[in-house]
Amino acid sequence: MHALKTIALAVCGILSCSSAMASELTLISFGGTNQKAQDKAFYQPFMKTSGNKILPGEYNGEQARVKAMVEARKVTWDVVEVESPELARGCEEGLYEKLDYSKIGGKDEFIGKAVTDCGIGFFVWSTLLAYNADKLKGAPTSWADFWDLKKFPGKRGMRKGAKFTLEIALLADGVKPDQVYKLLATKDGVDRAFKKLDQIKGSIQWWEAGAQPPQMLAAGDVVMSSAYNGRIATAQKEGKNLKMVWGGNIYDVESYAIPKGAPNRDLAYKYLQFSSKAENQQVFSGEIPYGPTNLKAAKGMPAQIAAELPTSAANIASALPSNTQFWVEHGEELEQRFNSWAAK
Repeated sequence: MHALKTIALAVCGILSCSSAMASELTLISFGGTNQKAQDKAFYQPFMKTSGNKILPGEYNGEQARVKAMVEARKVTWDVVEVESPELARGCEEGLYEKLDYSKIGGKDEFIGKAVTDCGIGFFVWSTLLAYNADKLKGAPTSWADFWDLKKFPGKRGMRKGAKFTLEIALLADGVKPDQVYKLLATKDGVDRAFKKLDQIKGSIQWWEAGAQPPQMLAAGDVVMSSAYNGRIATAQKEGKNLKMVWGGNIYDVESYAIPKGAPNRDLAYKYLQFSSKAENQQVFSGEIPYGPTNLKAAKGMPAQIAAELPTSAANIASALPSNTQFWVEHGEELEQRFNSWAAK
């Protein structure tokens, strides 16, 4: 047995086992055009400058997968892309490391919503109204127009879930952005949102993945849809005549987090620091129009690119910031009610 152990150690010495293991960072994202932008802006230059290797993977945000690994103490992921409510819940449940910002660059370098206990935001994204300009005679300018089936006949696309769908319903009903969550925290407010949705329920085609709205719009299955701004921008680059309405957009921050017990924690921190740098976020925003979280990033960006980001002064002026804590507290009950309502 001792001899076998000696041979194993000798082989490991020749192959540099420990350093090989430590040099591979498993990084999980949501895939698609977003991951391609991350690859160009972060993965490739990080591998080139650090000499380490990134092993990319994809998931659909299932926190159960993270929880199972952490609880079994068999964590194989080092860095995970996480949406705000899931990050907040996961942080409370102890699924993610509490971050040491001295290893990332300091909290004051980023927009406030990007800085949380267990995650560092690396881009700002928006859900907004998108439409197919080839299918509509006029141009909608608001969520109220989204509800106007007479002026703009045709199917509407909406995300199949309470989150953002209820906010959009209240915005369409004339509620000011700064009052939306106050209202949704009351029974009357929730009732009002569902009553508004009842008005167009028969014309709604539900979507569940970010790639669907541009496909549905381009195919003419719907004439308008709620959509992620980056997905519509990608479709525009492909020659689709799709337009975005920024008025009443809902923005949120996407973050990187380190699962509790990640095998390459130190390397994960180096990656977080790298992806948080202004110059690297500029490249990311140039690839896909999601806003940078580093406050210095916008300054060195071409004006044409900066104007198309959720973080531009014009686009953020009439926007609603997604309230993460609201969805942590009320998400479960509202999703249950939504599912019951949608099934009727």
